[in-house]
Amino acid sequence: MQPSREPVGRSLRAQKTGELIAAYLRGRIVRGELKEGDSLPSEVELMEQFEVSRPTLREAFRILETESLIVIRRGSRGARVTAPDVNVAARYVGLLLQVSGTTLADVYQARTVLEPPAAAMLARRRTHEDVADLSACVAGLESSIDGLSTPAEVERWARATLAFHDLLLERAGNRTLALQAAVLQEVTRTHLSVVGQRKEDIATRKRLFRRTTKSFRKLIALIEAGDADNAQHHWTLHMDAAGKSLLQDNLSDRTILDLFT
Repeated sequence: MQPSREPVGRSLRAQKTGELIAAYLRGRIVRGELKEGDSLPSEVELMEQFEVSRPTLREAFRILETESLIVIRRGSRGARVTAPDVNVAARYVGLLLQVSGTTLADVYQARTVLEPPAAAMLARRRTHEDVADLSACVAGLESSIDGLSTPAEVERWARATLAFHDLLLERAGNRTLALQAAVLQEVTRTHLSVVGQRKEDIATRKRLFRRTTKSFRKLIALIEAGDADNAQHHWTLHMDAAGKSLLQDNLSDRTILDLFT
């Protein structure tokens, strides 16, 4: 690819050419020709390669940096390739959900649609390692319940349960499904921080947490048995119950924007 040299003062043309250069470099990163940790050639070398000005090249860098595909090393005026981060997508989707006035109830309904089929898929393809890792995750949660003594610890425990959901989706074997669910997790994580501020005594919370881990254990048993239908049914009931519990106090009608403002 050899974009034509453009006058420095033509900012619109520079932007368009910068987008072409960004697309070319993005393609090389996606195809694995440029790997995480690789350094791009110097600005001078790239300017010569593409026959463009420094502002045009830096426009391409800006685009790729916004996409978290490169990190600019300011001192050496170079750039290093980085792995795409799902958190970047989560931030953008979060903004879109905020702008559109999406409610918390809408987010939890989406999670209920996504996660139970993932439980069924995992039951069909589970390995001993999957079952062991899910069990270890729950064991860690169970072991810390008795020691909870402050509202802050209770809040952290509630957010820690998301690790189980993440693992379930990751091991289900469908990357698209896992990524779709992952972009909703930041909203859920923030919501759990709000729920953690409820004025419920810690003993009541601990009883709820033990019921939660018991439900996790039941799902693991169904997955280990390869019972896909009942795994999906159980997880649908679990997600429905969790949503009703977490959306008490008129939270269901609150928008995502309310969480972040």
